[in-house]
Amino acid sequence: MPVSRVWLAELTGVVLGALALLLIGWLAGRPGLALLLGLVAYLGWHLLHVWRLYRWLNRGRKFAPPQARGIWGHIFDDIFRLQQRNRERKRKLAALLDRFRQSAAAMPDATVVIDADWRIEWINDAACEALGLRLPQDIGQRIDNLVRHPDFVAWLHGNDFSRAMEMPSPEDKRRTLSLSIVPYGRQQRLLLARDITRIRDLEQMRRDFISNVSHELRTPLTVVVGFLETMHDGDDECARKWARELELMQQQATRMQRLVEDIMLLSRLETGSDALQEEVAVPVLLSAIHEDARLLSGPAGHRIRFDVDARLWLRGNGEELRSAFSNLVFNAVKYTPEGGEIVVRWARDEAGAPLFSVRDSGIGIAAHHIPRLTERFYRIDVARSRETGGTGLGLAIVKHVLNRHDARLHIASQPEQGSTFTCRFPLALALDAPSPAG
Repeated sequence: MPVSRVWLAELTGVVLGALALLLIGWLAGRPGLALLLGLVAYLGWHLLHVWRLYRWLNRGRKFAPPQARGIWGHIFDDIFRLQQRNRERKRKLAALLDRFRQSAAAMPDATVVIDADWRIEWINDAACEALGLRLPQDIGQRIDNLVRHPDFVAWLHGNDFSRAMEMPSPEDKRRTLSLSIVPYGRQQRLLLARDITRIRDLEQMRRDFISNVSHELRTPLTVVVGFLETMHDGDDECARKWARELELMQQQATRMQRLVEDIMLLSRLETGSDALQEEVAVPVLLSAIHEDARLLSGPAGHRIRFDVDARLWLRGNGEELRSAFSNLVFNAVKYTPEGGEIVVRWARDEAGAPLFSVRDSGIGIAAHHIPRLTERFYRIDVARSRETGGTGLGLAIVKHVLNRHDARLHIASQPEQGSTFTCRFPLALALDAPSPAG
């Protein structure tokens, strides 16, 4: 029955009852007393039903509602229907939660639910195996009190979870875990730990294979190049007859040498420790690169300009930085048409952080190529790359060097409008050049 009709029936009953009491009281000569007794009786009826409602709710709300007439009957029935719907909703939620827990418990990755205070709310079996946690003893404990690896604790309290972190498993140091945190809900966090030992082993096998092959190729290539140079520089009839062929062989052998050297450099960058924290005189380094770029340009007549802050040095690895900067500058020379302009800039950005950029008026790069430029052996134009002697590893080397210096590479380019390669270094690596003695 609609609520309006229920209340209309109740009000009608109250009004009719009051009129009847007034009539009886008028006949008895005491209308006020009759109305007062009726009001007391009506109030007592309501108090009785309030008591019945209270007793029913305190009995666990599992029993059938009390029988009543009038508005209280509708109240009891409505509350009972709400209870039924709530119980059904709770059953569905419980079933859903149970399925979630079963699926999460069956996940091969370690899963830990953590609250805003880093306290554990739930863990699966894989987390117990990988992180050394225990059920149910560790529920309610802080995760940083149980997993005490210094890198993990620092990462946890750094509140920067855009990147995953790696660490050895507390249960087995031979296993490597990749950990990530996903915030969700109200200050809730989901800690996921994946065993990447096999991936790391495969990567190490790949690096070892490439490094060993490169080392094995280095010596025979040096011998071949040496003999080819001797034969090419000879002054006999055989050397003159095969001059073109010898020149092509020498070019390809030299290109193979550069390829092997780049592969070995990448291998060292991958397997090496953190970048050396030496004080690098970047202006001096760029001065040498400037001269090399002019020699590389040769008769092409590029307009090469270096805008260098002579007071800005950098903390890092000088040889690695030289390799990264020279790769960017030499690429600009190789891919800029004759007479084009190349501008190299070394300065501080608006925030004072070191910034190295190379802008050219070259052939430009289509947008769909840019995300893949730092991949190994990725070439936009294979034929042109071979003509310029490129190995396809230059930008991969740049990326690895910048990663080791916590720097980022940004590429902006449009076809036929040139390109700009920008390296942004952390402010913490910036140094002021030492004052001259005396």
